[in-house]
Amino acid sequence: MWNQRQAQTGIILAGCLGMIYTQLTMSSATIEYARSLDANAFHIGLLGALPAATLFTQFLAAVVANHLRYRRRLWLSVAIVQRSLFIPLAIGTWLFPSALNATWLWLFIGLTAGNHLLLHFCTPLWLSWMGDYLPRERLNRIWGSRQFWMQWAGALALFVGAVHLANSGLETRYAFSIHLLVGAVFGIADLLMFLKVEEPPVTPIPIPRLRTVFSAPFQDRNFRSFIAFTSFWQIAANTGAPFISFFLLTRIGLSVQSVMLLWTCSWAGGAILCGKMGHLSESVGNRPLLVLCTAFKSLNMIALLFLPRDPDLAFWILVPVFVVDAIMNAGMAIANNGFLLKNSPPANRTMFIAAGTAIAGLAGGATALLTGSAIVSFSDVSIELNGRDFTAFHMAFLLSILLRLLAVPLVLRVREDESKKTREVVTQLVGMTPFRTLRFPVGLYRSFPPTRNRPTETETEEPAERPQTASKTC
Repeated sequence: MWNQRQAQTGIILAGCLGMIYTQLTMSSATIEYARSLDANAFHIGLLGALPAATLFTQFLAAVVANHLRYRRRLWLSVAIVQRSLFIPLAIGTWLFPSALNATWLWLFIGLTAGNHLLLHFCTPLWLSWMGDYLPRERLNRIWGSRQFWMQWAGALALFVGAVHLANSGLETRYAFSIHLLVGAVFGIADLLMFLKVEEPPVTPIPIPRLRTVFSAPFQDRNFRSFIAFTSFWQIAANTGAPFISFFLLTRIGLSVQSVMLLWTCSWAGGAILCGKMGHLSESVGNRPLLVLCTAFKSLNMIALLFLPRDPDLAFWILVPVFVVDAIMNAGMAIANNGFLLKNSPPANRTMFIAAGTAIAGLAGGATALLTGSAIVSFSDVSIELNGRDFTAFHMAFLLSILLRLLAVPLVLRVREDESKKTREVVTQLVGMTPFRTLRFPVGLYRSFPPTRNRPTETETEEPAERPQTASKTC
């Protein structure tokens, strides 16, 4: 088995491999693939809803975990099946080219559902393992470093995928099937890295009654406030986010290569501040970072609402917007994972993680499905204002803006005992004037010394006694 330093490096590398799998199999190219199979906004909304709508399997994993001594064998077995699901579709595309588009479309939707069902079953098992294994006092810094390299890996995968789609000379369905096969190789390689990572035994819950296991997260005041915020936030986000690529492809007229390059810039830009955000959340707590990132998360929806129907101009307008949005996404991911792992007890940790993500995800999944149905129903409706046409897409983006703004006072109610007040953090970063507050990302960049992406020997030495409360899935 690897020592702690080697394991941390391996976990970061595995995250990069897993991110390549994710971007090759679930990027904006999937929207173009579905469109090549005659998909409409309902199908796109369904695909967008599946990641969240299948989160209920996390509760099943949480119940199972409380009856396990070790998680690795079950997690690895299920995860390998999950990473292999798209292989039959990829091969079948070449073997049966005359099959109906509807057959391939619904097979793809079904396999996507199966992929997310198994992924979400694995998520709390893996996160609870990492929470028990990684040192609590450096958890967010490790997570920030991991997020940094994953962002670059995602950007590289998207760029290579876009170049391949543009230059392969193949129809979208055949080019995308190659992405699925290559992605499966990287995805399974990610999983095999964890054969060398030590696994602490599961801390058993004293009374493993089903009612006790399920109710524990909701009896914790701090965790209850976090669940309330994340649930509302998923509703706000999924009112607009699942339809961004579809909107850019169908309404603005961007090519699939341009959309993938746009997301490439987003992922690369998001990597800029990951390390510093991990350092920030370790220093001041997860709550302030969550508050600050939520406050800026309406920017992309505002830009999309007023985006001109000029593909070239739209692309260059969205590049800086998507970069800032990716920075906020990275900050929220680090803060969410940090909160889940640091505020969940070793006993029943898996259920706390499931409650903190699954309930919110189910709410978000239902929202995406309803929004997609509404866009299909009102696809022929257009309102002209000041010479601009506003469609069902614009109405979804407008509603998402309003809900995201309403999420700001709700995130202020999240409780975390060890975190500093957000006002103190903003003062530390940029000062408290309204103008300076708008400089938040710049202030974050300038307020901390460069963060090392790899821990030093001193940092990775095992503490004499690890705290008993020591706490994306790859």
